[in-house]
Amino acid sequence: MPSTAEEWKEKSKKFEQRWNFPHAIGSIDGKHVQVEKPSNSGSEYYNYQHYFSIVLLAVVDADYNFLHADIGGKGGISDGGVFKNTRLYQRLENNSLNVPEPEPLRVPYAMRVPYFLLGDKAFAFTRYCIRPFGGMHAEGTIERVFNKRHSRARMIVENVFGILANRFRINKSPILLEPEDAKTVIMTTIYLHNFLRQSASRNTYTRPSSFDRVVNGRFVEGERAPATMSGLQGIPCRTPNDLLNIRLHIAHDLKYNNQLNH
Repeated sequence: MPSTAEEWKEKSKKFEQRWNFPHAIGSIDGKHVQVEKPSNSGSEYYNYQHYFSIVLLAVVDADYNFLHADIGGKGGISDGGVFKNTRLYQRLENNSLNVPEPEPLRVPYAMRVPYFLLGDKAFAFTRYCIRPFGGMHAEGTIERVFNKRHSRARMIVENVFGILANRFRINKSPILLEPEDAKTVIMTTIYLHNFLRQSASRNTYTRPSSFDRVVNGRFVEGERAPATMSGLQGIPCRTPNDLLNIRLHIAHDLKYNNQLNH
């Protein structure tokens, strides 16, 4: 994980170059990973999909590398509470990750926009995590443009989950191990993923078809997580007006100042 503001800005630059989404420093998501019923666990690991699981929470960068992974949350914990039980959440809340200070998106804007993670409705909208507009929006509206761009950039984490499961097949089916052992197995595959993504064999490990991409103006979906990895449930979110205004400001910028074909 980056340790300085400059390193975080490099991560943000990659997101903007690849997906034309400013101030994004990572894509965050979580998955329930099915495991064997733990010994003497009761319903602690029994999730809303009616199976026993541990939760893999991950942040990935624009190059499809894991920046952070937290594994082992009990599947029976409410999905809204999974993130709050992680060290990453505490460090974001305490502002101890050296994420850059808010800055204007461009000249001559005055509004200072935070650097943030891209999250879906499973994550609260905060100063460090931005989620899409709720509801349905007509084609061409600033909300629709924002949501489409947000989705494309955020889906990198879905790609990574899909790659992890398809390359390391133990992640593609229920892991018949106790949670602590399953956690070790999953973390090992994550380390191997990052190693292979940064090695000379990266193009063999991840073929071009693995990734989301735009071909002749059409969005083509890459690899996705298997059905054995269930997503987190959405949580209700009451967002302060200042954050709503920041999202609206970004939406205006994406609609009117961005050259990408919407």
